[in-house]
Amino acid sequence: MSTTAPDPLATLGALPGVADAVDSVRKAVDRVYGHRVMRRRSNEVTAEAALRGARGSAALAGADWNLEEVRRRTDFSGDGESQVIGAALRLTAEAGQLLSIWRQSPLRVLARLHLVAAGGAAPDDAVGRPRLAGEPVDEPLIEAPLPDADEVAGRLEGLSGLILAGSTAPALVTAAVVHGELLALRPFGSYNGLVARTAERIVLIGSGLDPKSICPAEVGHAEQGRAAYVAAFEGYLSGTPDGMAAWIAHCGRAVELGVRESTAVCEALQRGAA
Repeated sequence: MSTTAPDPLATLGALPGVADAVDSVRKAVDRVYGHRVMRRRSNEVTAEAALRGARGSAALAGADWNLEEVRRRTDFSGDGESQVIGAALRLTAEAGQLLSIWRQSPLRVLARLHLVAAGGAAPDDAVGRPRLAGEPVDEPLIEAPLPDADEVAGRLEGLSGLILAGSTAPALVTAAVVHGELLALRPFGSYNGLVARTAERIVLIGSGLDPKSICPAEVGHAEQGRAAYVAAFEGYLSGTPDGMAAWIAHCGRAVELGVRESTAVCEALQRGAA
């Protein structure tokens, strides 16, 4: 008699409150996709969502710039904040190009994301690969204990296996787990938060929940604030059912706030104000 291996992501999807978060996200996404502007000008909404998503992700990483300053600036090679903004913009532009590779080799995509984020700002031999034993990590927002290099390697393989195996879990659950696990591991020497949030974006796009990438969860994460982000992430780290459900719900709320942002963009385009 054959047995089917349990689907851990589907198990998370059955946690109390998660189904409500998933349903709320789906309804919000459906509403913005049904906006009349999306019929003719979806490319403009996608471009604006990318810009605002990058700004939000950078804000969580400590570079909280005004949107118009991000829009206006062309040189991001200056101080640390400029480099973070530049990294976030590059990652957002890259996300949609990596969907087919993500389905075949998530670890290759993560390496590519770090390479894109670093943009020559880190030593060449440390870019695009998980950190080695004793190598430092620059991630100021997350102060949780840092797993050692062997644990990182093992858990990355486990995460990759989950993605490759597929799951019946809703896209929100998978995206939240990918995001949370990468934050927990901080596998690279730098830009781990930016990479984690970009990976979340890739899952949401590739799953079909947000195929046009118009629902920037990064906006919602930033809008909820750094303190709320860290508190929700501590729930993920706890591994308890309540903690995991709280993290997934937090990520769901972030998507909904991203939807609200893009709905405002649609309304502005309809009025001819954007």
